[in-house]
Parts: sequence; C-alpha cells; structure tokens
Amino acid sequence: MKVLFTLLALAMPLPATTISVIPIFEPLSMHGTDVDDGITDTGEALQATVASRPMALTGAFPEVLVDSIRTPHKFPSNNPNYKVEEVNLLVLCNIAIAAEMGEDGLKVRLNVANLTVPEGVDLTARQVLKLALVAIRKTLEEYQKPQSEPLKVGITLEGVNDGTASLKDLETNYALGGP
Repeated sequence: MKVLFTLLALAMPLPATTISVIPIFEPLSMHGTDVDDGITDTGEALQATVASRPMALTGAFPEVLVDSIRTPHKFPSNNPNYKVEEVNLLVLCNIAIAAEMGEDGLKVRLNVANLTVPEGVDLTARQVLKLALVAIRKTLEEYQKPQSEPLKVGITLEGVNDGTASLKDLETNYALGGP
C-alpha cells in the first residue's frame, strides 16, 4: 500500500513556482563595528544603514518583498572578534511587518507593540522606524521600476501605546512609478 501511495504521489504534477532573485533593502545596525553611516534623509551619522542583499523569493509580489525586509541577518566577517549574531533592526527591535494588496494599493503595517531598542544599539525608536521606512521605499522602488502602472503605498503603525503614540506621525502614503 505504501508503494502504491508513493507512486501516485510521484505521478501527480507538482505546482510550478517561480523563484526570483530580488534585492531587498533592510534597516541594519552596525553595532559592534567601528563605522557610522551618514543617513541622507536625516543628515545624522548613525551606527546604522539601509542596505540591500539579494534574496531568492517566491510568493505574492510585492507583499512578499515587504515581508522579507524583516528577515534575520548576520554580517559575514573575517574577524573572529566580531560576534554580533543579528543586525536587522526590525528583528532586533521586535517590530513586525506585514503587507497586503487591496483595491487602494499596497497596505504596509508596522507593528510596534513589542518595540524595544536593545542595549548596545545606539538608536531611538523613531530612528529605527525612519530607517525601516527608507528600506520599504527602496525595496518597492526597485520592484516598481519595470512596472507600467503606479503602485500606491500606505504605511501605518499598529500596536502603539502611550509611550509610542508620538510615532504615529511617521505614517505615510505615496505612489511609486507609473506615468
């Protein structure tokens, strides 16, 4: 019986999936290094940056692109003294991210209910979120380049409390690409 089931399973066609290699921009901490990066949007020298890395992705685009901004990231190093295990600020600071395409465009939600900036990361919650907004925009701009229709993007903050309510002013809407 097991042999019959195995043969039937092998005979069934597998669904085709497309895997694309896409640059994903991430907000990255450079704690544990001797580098500060100038952030052009704020003019501040921060021990953080927004940088891209290629990822092989499948799924609903552009939603999966936004979800991928919050993936674990460890800098490769040739220095045995560099022991930082995580540099993605969304992971480090417990900020969840989700995206959903609707009739009004792409809705991106950043959940800050569990937001904490760990010791050793010399940034404020506002700076972390600004870096996340830059990462979202750059990722979507790259995706949008070959598209013929504009992409409307709305970014909201969820899970705010009395201590994080002032961050709501970072919510934004914009359109990318198109005529």
